[in-house]
Amino acid sequence: MSIIVIGSLNTDLITVTPRLPHAGETLTATSFQTGPGGKGGNQFVACHRLSRGSASSPNSPITVRMIGAVGSDTFGHSLITGLSNEGMDVSGIQVREGDRTGVSTIIVDEGTGENRILFSPGANYSLGPEDFMALPEPGPDLVVLQLEMRLETVLRVLEVASEKRVDVLLNPAPAVRLPEEAYAGITHLILNESEATILSGMEVGEEEVLDGDALNQIAGRFLGLGVKYVVITLGARGAFFSDLSGRTGLVPAIKVRAVVDTTAAGDTFVGAYAGAVVTRKRAKPREDWLEIRRAVEWAVRCAGRTVEKEGAQGAIPWAGEVGDLDH
Repeated sequence: MSIIVIGSLNTDLITVTPRLPHAGETLTATSFQTGPGGKGGNQFVACHRLSRGSASSPNSPITVRMIGAVGSDTFGHSLITGLSNEGMDVSGIQVREGDRTGVSTIIVDEGTGENRILFSPGANYSLGPEDFMALPEPGPDLVVLQLEMRLETVLRVLEVASEKRVDVLLNPAPAVRLPEEAYAGITHLILNESEATILSGMEVGEEEVLDGDALNQIAGRFLGLGVKYVVITLGARGAFFSDLSGRTGLVPAIKVRAVVDTTAAGDTFVGAYAGAVVTRKRAKPREDWLEIRRAVEWAVRCAGRTVEKEGAQGAIPWAGEVGDLDH
């Protein structure tokens, strides 16, 4: 079983603050740190860790590979070294001479754990459609994508995967409207409420949460365009999911000790879900609906553990820290 994550690799510049500053205001921050990140990198780490018990028990039936690009700078070399030291396959990460590594500037509200992120793509945007004329062999069971690369590159990967009948999981963040024809190449669409409203074109108030009718309406739009499974993460409310047959479900969030930092929660959810659907597709290929529900339940639990820690990749747990996939 194999997963290929194609996406961004960034260095995170994380500032924790008592509250978010107003326009023109200067605040004294609580703390500052740098660390590895990028939605692609985070999801790569999540796929790896959440298909393995712990750092000391790294064996897994799932192989996970990353394809991405970093700059020829200190940040880029540090990212590759850190991932390699954890035993991860970094052979698909290119070092682009003359480019700077992508950077995410993250501000975390200490009181709520909520964050604001500014993304500077750097070398992530150096990967173009011409870099993906084919998928690596042997072909993966699942390709995981985000939108921190050039859109035309993502669309090319969707085309190539569709030609090879490879399942694709797309996490459309940051949210960008996609051509309608692109959705037919997406097997699993995982997005949060904000991304769901932007991509669907549904008008919702800035502070308004999506109720059951709205969730069904949005999911129905994506399913009507060819997506097989739609999962909408709802933060503290859990996650909603639906499939082509019109069946829907809602998995409530788990109780957490404290919400410290939500930065990597969504990426943890994606990585946990990806590993679960690949495992279950091989083990029980005819029980689609039940297996998708269990994958969502597992992803909700893993994301819940992540928000209890500060940081991005450092907060992503190993499977052994969460418990058994089936319990």
